[in-house]
Amino acid sequence: MAIITLTAADGSEVQFYDELKASGGMKDVYFSLNRDYVVAFYRAPAVAAVEERLAVITGIYRERIFNQAGGDYWKKLFCWPTTTVKYREYIGVVVPFYSDDFFFKFGSRNDDMLGIKGREKEGKWFTSPSNRSKYLDPRELGDWLQQLKICIMIARGVRRMHAAGLAHSDLSYKNILIDPTSGRACLIDLDGLVVPGKFPPDVVGTPDFIAPECVMTAHLKRDDPARKLPSISTDEHALAVLVYMYLLLRHPLRGDKCHDLNDTQHDDELAMGAQALFVEHPTDDSNRVRPENIKPAELPWKDPSLIPYTITGPYLTELFERAFIEGLHKPAARPTADEWERALVKTVDLLQPCANKSCEQGWYVFSNQTQPICPFCSTPFVGKLPVLNLYSSHAKGNFRPDNHRLMVYSGQSLFVWHTNRDIYPNEKLNDAQKKRVGYFVLHDNNWLLVNEGMPDLLDVKTKTPIPIGGNIVLTEGLQLLLSKESDGRLVIVQMVGE
Repeated sequence: MAIITLTAADGSEVQFYDELKASGGMKDVYFSLNRDYVVAFYRAPAVAAVEERLAVITGIYRERIFNQAGGDYWKKLFCWPTTTVKYREYIGVVVPFYSDDFFFKFGSRNDDMLGIKGREKEGKWFTSPSNRSKYLDPRELGDWLQQLKICIMIARGVRRMHAAGLAHSDLSYKNILIDPTSGRACLIDLDGLVVPGKFPPDVVGTPDFIAPECVMTAHLKRDDPARKLPSISTDEHALAVLVYMYLLLRHPLRGDKCHDLNDTQHDDELAMGAQALFVEHPTDDSNRVRPENIKPAELPWKDPSLIPYTITGPYLTELFERAFIEGLHKPAARPTADEWERALVKTVDLLQPCANKSCEQGWYVFSNQTQPICPFCSTPFVGKLPVLNLYSSHAKGNFRPDNHRLMVYSGQSLFVWHTNRDIYPNEKLNDAQKKRVGYFVLHDNNWLLVNEGMPDLLDVKTKTPIPIGGNIVLTEGLQLLLSKESDGRLVIVQMVGE
């Protein structure tokens, strides 16, 4: 097989086999000799505008993201093109090869009846309840905690792009690889990023993820001032759709309302555009999914009356309502990627492991009721359960509620971002901050907090310090000072359950 050797724009040597390995909507892909990178050539001859955009994306924007503190973190989350090459009249981008985690290890059921073993784990495989229940090997599926982690990773990546002034333009499950067994995600196809005011988008987006304002104006010419093209605000719509679909396995706008009986294309344009309506809108049920139209393999997910969006907890419920009610037709009202990331992180702290070891999802969000019940398998929690309500200091001795709670379960951990409001679990954490500072365990029917790294831990009412290596029994109304730092936290324990 012939080997092609080229000198890239950054001066490096690029070698690849002259064998077409894959084709996308705009590019053809060739593998390097060691399969550590691919070269994706645009099928259309190079034009100056495309070359200039690729030079900026692989140059200054790549340097801003990867050549700073924490830059190594983004290498795992972005499959960012490293440089460009020219071959004859065509331009190509050099892109790192995907991690092995993002290829199916087992594939489908019945000895991989679909023949997908070794193929890329596009997100669309995992947002269909019928795919999950009928086709995918259960060892590929992960659980609900991992789905939440995937959403955090996606929101974090989008937040970083937006902070750099970039928009993806085609944010969808097609352009995100995921690994539900580890909670990892990887954003791909980044050579088409939109630089607002400088480089317009090449594509409008993927159906189901295109914002309503783009659908409504798609009939206009691209240079028409009224035409709405992909931007940061349209990314925010797509991100909301992704989070909803990964957690609830259905589309937030694909209901049973019919807008045009005689023209299916026009009906779809209205459903996704001018007349887009949340399937779970609290005051307008005209786009509800009718139970008789739901296939058995799609249950219970496809029926919002069985698994409503509110099972995602208070933080995500609020953002879903902003995204699909207030912000659906008002882009400025949409939650930002940063807001999604923070809400998702706080939601993880509300998780409780399901007592049913056969529960496919394994975890659920504490519902703030006295008797927590898994919404996926209806198994109740039996026994007493502590909940930690977090407060932080804003002035000496003055603590205010943070609207942040931590559910306790055996093995649950405390980290510095729980003890200090000023520390946040993201790419900026150093190694010391990643270590847990305490954990919880059920011992002789008592819930204990074991102190591993909180030198200031104090029982506020009795003024009793709990030394590192010591523990304290969690009881109703217990107040614990976790840190004396300026943004240190205090927790008040609430006991729920029987």
